[in-house]
Amino acid sequence: MEQVDKYIRTVFAASVALGEEEIFGENLTLAQIMARSGKLHNSIDLMEAFARTANGLKKEHGVKVRLPAFPLDTHISEVLASFMSEVEKVAA
Repeated sequence: MEQVDKYIRTVFAASVALGEEEIFGENLTLAQIMARSGKLHNSIDLMEAFARTANGLKKEHGVKVRLPAFPLDTHISEVLASFMSEVEKVAA
């Protein structure tokens, strides 16, 4: 599971063009990620970053995840927990 967690962090950080430590270390909200990222211009861009992460997870690890919609005041740790919960469901 640690490998999957690292994969999600790496791919998402690359998708939004921010460092993993900045995003996850500071536990940014989705709004803060959007404000700091030069690649994200609106919430659709943010959704696409999550979709790229989910698609990569399916391709690289064979795990299909479906995420709910998150309000912009959601912290990234909550989104990561949702990703991991979906992964655990498939692994069980």
